[in-house]
Amino acid sequence: MGSKSLTDAQKIFLLKLARDTIKAELSGEAVVLPRVKDPVLLEHRGAFVTLHMRGQLRGCIGVFDATKALYEVVADMALSAAFHDPRFTPLRPSEFPDIEIEISALSPLMPVSDVEKIQVGVHGIYIIQGPFRGVLLPQVATEYGWDRQTFLDQTCVKAGLYPGCWKDPNTQILIFTAEIFSEKSMGLRG
Repeated sequence: MGSKSLTDAQKIFLLKLARDTIKAELSGEAVVLPRVKDPVLLEHRGAFVTLHMRGQLRGCIGVFDATKALYEVVADMALSAAFHDPRFTPLRPSEFPDIEIEISALSPLMPVSDVEKIQVGVHGIYIIQGPFRGVLLPQVATEYGWDRQTFLDQTCVKAGLYPGCWKDPNTQILIFTAEIFSEKSMGLRG
């Protein structure tokens, strides 16, 4: 489904970039992005940045339609997850040492007409019906032990719709894959 896999070095670069970007904002410093020449990091790709604190969600924001390079998207989404997720208060400096950063680098969206093609734990789901939109990343279904139907139903609920909305012919179902990595998985935090 699309983009090249990231190397460990690229993943570590993106995780450090996300942390450094949040740290600069908390310190009141200007966020200055490094010069990047790596063609994979320059690809226009969507990404989500998720913050966890002591095992609990502390922020998660992302985009699918990347009009910027992956590394720029990660920096932007790190700031959005830390300071602009409407479900949480902005991150405080005292919380910064306790956050763990996870990045989901996304493949392009693909429409799916047969829900049997959705692989739980592999695909994320993006549901669109009129003005309603909802997305759940691939790891969510795995974390909650959901089957395909529950995953689809929960994505409908996330969109502000009713469970089963995915069966409506006016509902568009898009799938994507994500390369998911975190500071913990890459050995950057305990």
